[in-house]
Amino acid sequence: MSNTITFDTLAYAKRLIAVGVPAKQAEVQAEIFAEIINEQIATKRDLKEMEMRITIRLGAMMAASIAIVATLVKLL
Repeated sequence: MSNTITFDTLAYAKRLIAVGVPAKQAEVQAEIFAEIINEQIATKRDLKEMEMRITIRLGAMMAASIAIVATLVKLL
């Protein structure tokens, strides 16, 4: 599972309101950004998990390749 990235929606909305963005628009924009951050951005943990899966797959492919080459050498 991924770690949650902290995003302060209230502070973000207040900053938008302070520079003239209508309050409702600022709130909706803050909510949408929070959703994007929580659902779409990969965390360091996500990347480590992906790296581990890729490493395991690469190791399995290398082992299979070596086994195939060894078998071919015996047959030839």
